[in-house]
Amino acid sequence: MGSRTTKLHEIVERALELSTADGCVVIADEESSANLRWAANALTTNGVTRGRTLTVIATVDGKEGAASGVVSRSAVTVDDLADLVRAAEAAAREGEPAEDAQELVTGTPASPDFLEAPAETSSAVFADFAPALGEAFARARAGGRELYGFAHHEMTSSYVGTSTGLRLRHDQPNGTLELNAKSPDRTRSAWAGRSTRDFKDVDPGTLDTELARRLGWAERRIELPAGRYETLLPPTAVADLLIYQYWSAAGRDAVEGRTVFSKPGGGTRVGERLSALPLTLRSDPSEPGLESAPFVIAHASGDSSSVFDNGLPLAPTEWIREGELAHLLTTRHSAGLTGLPLAPDIDNLILDGGSERSLEEMVAATERGLLLTCLWYIREVDPATLLLTGLTRDGVYLVEDGEVVGEVNNFRFNESPVDLLGRATEAGRTEKTLPREWGDYFTRAAMPPLRVPDFNMSSVSQGV
Repeated sequence: MGSRTTKLHEIVERALELSTADGCVVIADEESSANLRWAANALTTNGVTRGRTLTVIATVDGKEGAASGVVSRSAVTVDDLADLVRAAEAAAREGEPAEDAQELVTGTPASPDFLEAPAETSSAVFADFAPALGEAFARARAGGRELYGFAHHEMTSSYVGTSTGLRLRHDQPNGTLELNAKSPDRTRSAWAGRSTRDFKDVDPGTLDTELARRLGWAERRIELPAGRYETLLPPTAVADLLIYQYWSAAGRDAVEGRTVFSKPGGGTRVGERLSALPLTLRSDPSEPGLESAPFVIAHASGDSSSVFDNGLPLAPTEWIREGELAHLLTTRHSAGLTGLPLAPDIDNLILDGGSERSLEEMVAATERGLLLTCLWYIREVDPATLLLTGLTRDGVYLVEDGEVVGEVNNFRFNESPVDLLGRATEAGRTEKTLPREWGDYFTRAAMPPLRVPDFNMSSVSQGV
């Protein structure tokens, strides 16, 4: 019987049956994806792919504690299961005791759809989107601009079974749309992106209209030197910065004095005010439109994840509450080690608490400042302050007396997202956004635009 004809829950059960370890976790992920790509106002490629990965986590008790062995393989058939399980058990028996060892999770109610077939995507997800894209091509061609980009949709069904009786399943749809408009001579470029669960809430025509306006702004070119400028960060840029902050918020690292969230002299900055604005940074697995796994799915252990926590239920968590640092990321192990509350990683991020002003209304209220499109090539400079560097891309615009008066050169920036939250003077309306830099890893985000009075453009960049 091949891997495709064997039901995924049966593969999980068979792997658990084969286990002779003290504990076992099996994670089966089936992914299907569909994509469209286009260049110069014409489709270039489209395709559909499917894949399956099986991860076996074996735990072996010893005098000095439990050890774990993790082995993942793709295209596994029923005939391959024994070898995979034995490999994980051998890795556990040969390894050192796991520092994050805990009893495997129990008591999480079984998913009602655990016995059902994996969910799938197909090119049908683009049934309404593709014709609208064709209309956008025609308008762009008539307007003297070229559209480039791609649309990608994937569906991942994850099945988690454990020797302690957990039988859990989660289906995660994930869609991204990225659209670039360029002038025919390629000297002007503008970008827009969206995240979506099903491509029913994205309109390429609306995005093309937005990009056409930005290309129009870029017809006037203004050179500006490096320096600190009042800057309007759109939601995508705010998301890229705060996602990196989220990834850097491991509680244990903070307690051990290694991060921006460490308190000088010991302890963490939990309880400290990070922003004068009443901003709340939170994650919620049931957030409408941004739904994510309601339980831990950990294929490996790391600073803020533990394979021993697989199946642990997740709850809405506020990381920053009305401007005050409320929680840092912890596993059961690191929570016990540090005394911090248990707060596992959740696969979405929302910043709210701003006004209902749109980015356009914030532009209209700006005497003089810069309006960004997006950031890219973000890298960490100093973990102690979370100083990041990166570049602006696809349009930086000068605003004077409430109107965009032209495009300026790109910049390299040096900023810490934690400092930015402290210096921001205005947050607008929260909206779902696609983080451009991290869109391959993290797409479920909702952010407001932010006004920063002194954003540090450290040098001029010659990129488009």
